[in-house]
Amino acid sequence: MKIVVTGGLGFIGSHTVVELQNEGFEVVAIDNLSNSTEKVLDGIFNITGIKPIFEKLDLRDKSSVQFFFKKHNDVDGVIHFAASKAVGESVENPLLYYENNINALVYVLQELKSLRNPNFIFSSSCTVYGQAEIMPITENASVQPAMSPYGNTKQIGEEIIKDVAKVTALNSILLRYFNPIGAHPTAEIGELPIGVPQNLVPFITQTAFGLRKELAVYGNDYPTSDGTAVRDYIHVVDLAKAHVIALKRLLNKKNLDKVETFNLGTGKGSSVLEVIQSFEKVSGKKLPYKIVERREGDITAAYANTEKANTVLGWKALSTLDQAIESAWKWELKIRS
Repeated sequence: MKIVVTGGLGFIGSHTVVELQNEGFEVVAIDNLSNSTEKVLDGIFNITGIKPIFEKLDLRDKSSVQFFFKKHNDVDGVIHFAASKAVGESVENPLLYYENNINALVYVLQELKSLRNPNFIFSSSCTVYGQAEIMPITENASVQPAMSPYGNTKQIGEEIIKDVAKVTALNSILLRYFNPIGAHPTAEIGELPIGVPQNLVPFITQTAFGLRKELAVYGNDYPTSDGTAVRDYIHVVDLAKAHVIALKRLLNKKNLDKVETFNLGTGKGSSVLEVIQSFEKVSGKKLPYKIVERREGDITAAYANTEKANTVLGWKALSTLDQAIESAWKWELKIRS
């Protein structure tokens, strides 16, 4: 079966391509290389022995999207990762986020209507919950006003998919994930942000390696155990495997609704200082950091209730925080060697 993975050379996309190929799927990866490089293809090949079909394509170009799906009109499903994803950047440049995250989604969905198997996995986010009132967060939690344009694009994206599914043959699973970290255990692929990292763990590893002077911890006056923000950090390989399981659920017509939603996390929240402590433990290095002002768009805490994913989807996160952090450090050391 042929599966299209948009954003297929990105952090989560590349790990999902690996898991798809390991399961025997033929993969066509789309990426505009705005936050990745073609070298990722070599890493995927070194792990799986297969280089996926790759098309350099900007999904904001409607005619290019139309041409792509005319060329690949025999696909059995699409996993849609392609999006800008930094909360802070979205606050500073909201129009970029609305153009990239909404327009690209609409153009892809328009082409899915003509596919024989319009199966669609959407890369959503726990940011759709805003600052949830109850922890851990279940899929039934009310969707609060988004705290950032990025979160808003995910809320809008989910609404668009639900509206389309009502009037077309589209079947979709919305995967709301929490905070993906880590790298493949081979250290062949991992998180490699272009420019200054927007996410915590690559900033930690780059600081420890000496590329950054010190880590900024945004706020220590949150109502948490140590005053720093709490998130649910999930190993990217566990996350990638969930996408394959969700895809198979659609392909085997096991979905109970045209649009299903699952939280993907570990079920455990860790503070920023706890993540730093984990890194120092697995690396044996002391990390320089300083406390700075809170960052606009950030929430106090978010961690998942994973019961639905565990029981209905049949998926569970297996890696610990230490294992995920250790894999990220191993990746950092390899790419800098």
